[in-house]
Amino acid sequence: MSDIFENIMSGTFSSGKSTAGYTDEEIKEARKLQKKNGGTILENLKIVTGRETRPSYDIDKEIQLLQQSLINDFGMNQQDILDNYNKVNQISGVDPSLMSVGNQAYGTLPSGTSLFQDRSKAGTFTPADISAFEGLEEKVQETIFGQEEFVKKLAIAFKRPFVMPEKKGYPRNAFFVTGAEDTGKHTALKVMTEELANRKLLSNGGIQTIDLSLYPSSGSDKVFLQDLYMALQAKENVILFENFDACHISYLSYINELVTTGKCQLSERYILQKGQLVSVNNSFATETVSSFSAAGKYLVLISTKPISKVADVMGAPFVNALGDICQTEALDGASLKKISEVKFEKLKDKAKQMLGFSVTEVEDDFIAYSLTKAEKGAACTGILTFYDNVLKALAELRLSGKYPKEADLRFIVEDNELKVRIGEEETVLMAALKTGYQGELEAVKAEMDNIVGLQKIKEYIYSLEEYYAVQKRREEEGLKTGTVSKHMIFTGNPGTGKTTIARIISRYLKAIGVLTGGQLVEVTRADLVGRYVGHTAPLTNQVLQSAIGGVLFIDEAYSLYRGKDDSFGLEAIDTLVKGIEDNRDNLIVILAGYSDEMEVFLTSNSGLKSRFPNVIEFPDYTGQELLEIAKITARSKGYEIEEAAEFPLLAYFNLVQSIRSRTAGNGRLVRNKIEEAILNQSRRLVAEPDNPNLSLLTTLDFDLTDAEG
Repeated sequence: MSDIFENIMSGTFSSGKSTAGYTDEEIKEARKLQKKNGGTILENLKIVTGRETRPSYDIDKEIQLLQQSLINDFGMNQQDILDNYNKVNQISGVDPSLMSVGNQAYGTLPSGTSLFQDRSKAGTFTPADISAFEGLEEKVQETIFGQEEFVKKLAIAFKRPFVMPEKKGYPRNAFFVTGAEDTGKHTALKVMTEELANRKLLSNGGIQTIDLSLYPSSGSDKVFLQDLYMALQAKENVILFENFDACHISYLSYINELVTTGKCQLSERYILQKGQLVSVNNSFATETVSSFSAAGKYLVLISTKPISKVADVMGAPFVNALGDICQTEALDGASLKKISEVKFEKLKDKAKQMLGFSVTEVEDDFIAYSLTKAEKGAACTGILTFYDNVLKALAELRLSGKYPKEADLRFIVEDNELKVRIGEEETVLMAALKTGYQGELEAVKAEMDNIVGLQKIKEYIYSLEEYYAVQKRREEEGLKTGTVSKHMIFTGNPGTGKTTIARIISRYLKAIGVLTGGQLVEVTRADLVGRYVGHTAPLTNQVLQSAIGGVLFIDEAYSLYRGKDDSFGLEAIDTLVKGIEDNRDNLIVILAGYSDEMEVFLTSNSGLKSRFPNVIEFPDYTGQELLEIAKITARSKGYEIEEAAEFPLLAYFNLVQSIRSRTAGNGRLVRNKIEEAILNQSRRLVAEPDNPNLSLLTTLDFDLTDAEG
């Protein structure tokens, strides 16, 4: 683009040939004079040539063409933008930030100044032509039902910068969208931005979304800043911030600054390398990025929380800086019915075009049946999920059934159940939906069945499957699903199976779809508590991050609390509690330890006890159970225990458990005895080279003289 500026001055930009513009020699002389005395190129050309008249071409038009070329090249690095900004200023003698192209803002300068804004900055504000907004609300309401007041306020939020003077360097508008779940907040925003783009009121109809719940703790500064930078640099005019209440406060401060001041200062200096922000400590680095600007953007905070919660978290200045607050209302029956009717028409079209099913003789009660899926709080989402499942089930019927290429289909509602009749065949529709893979689940169940004892614990784990199976059915039926706290406390003596059960639970919940990862991360105090001030929270957060999607198992958890003076331990507990809350949908934490000590531990933080309602006591094994474990352990190693050895082993285990079960080790005692017997057998067989049975453990191989410790 370097020759564009020369062409403008010589009068050849528009026509491609010389006009009544200045000659190359005159321009060179003017540049020399500008370097010496300052001023703009035009002012110095006037001195060099003595001409009072302007060139014959329209410089306003040429500058506008130059601005448009910058818009077309948007995406260039910030230094290029700054260079072009300065060149426009040199050419015209007018600050480009005071110029406009269709009253829209495109791109930002490194300084935070918007390149193209309205003329209000010059002090002579002229209201924008807002006729393009006419009929916007009605158009959006063709898709969004029952939210007339919300759509009206949303339209005002987007219209505001077109009728009010924008503050230089600030976002076009910042506003808050709130309302209950499933009331159409996201859909309304999407539909409106697309329509605004169709009307050329936005340069792009997309939305950049930042899920703030992805940054629950400190230590992710660079990741957050990179994501924020990319959103601010993106071509989309709207940035949507979700789940502000799950974000670490340090990251919210950047958003607070963007809304209240238009830009946020960075604590470090960065440079751009291939579109990525890279922090630099070199004080001599040039072209650094030290702040972000929100100029030219709509910043939207969306939540189900009320504005009072925003004030609590972000502060009153942030709330006062918001241009608008847009709140949805609960959808009434008429609105939900309208949504269902529209979806039904789309379902008929897809069934015919995609699957070759022609829906005929529609029962009047089909729509009424679909509305039952909006009950108990599921609202619009319940209806949408229902129609999605209906289409999936019809697809399964087409794939598995033998129907004519063009088949008539009729929906029937009987006994609160949806059926379809295709020809003479009648089927319960939802029964056609595919079930998930069950192989891993069956393997986990088989492993659990092989565990000796722990019957009550097994029953509890199986109850989880039943609970989540019901929740899955409710989801498929479009009903609102519930959640229960999945975090647990395992109490009991060492060797009672706590770690084994934790590992099974992680795989089990992964198999039934509750967890995404299923890994077990086993840690102790040493893995969570740092060695110096400021080390503990990052260490604990690192462990939490590694466990997301699975189970975090903290053995001897009571050791985290060594009294009120243990600041490091208390910091780890506080960080743990926050991490549990921030990742409640995809993380299970299991605390293990002795019963009495765990009771004391739960008093260390007021939020602990309420987050761990599931306390599971692991009893000591009986002597008979230890004998069964011994047989299983021996078989797993390729050995058998002779029948004659079982009685003395049973007597030994009974005696140990009655005297010192807390310290004996339970299952660990068995493992140690089997390994000891295998070593003793090896010595015995060396002395009996002709003995053919290399896999039998006899009474002679077991040392049972340490029963009393």
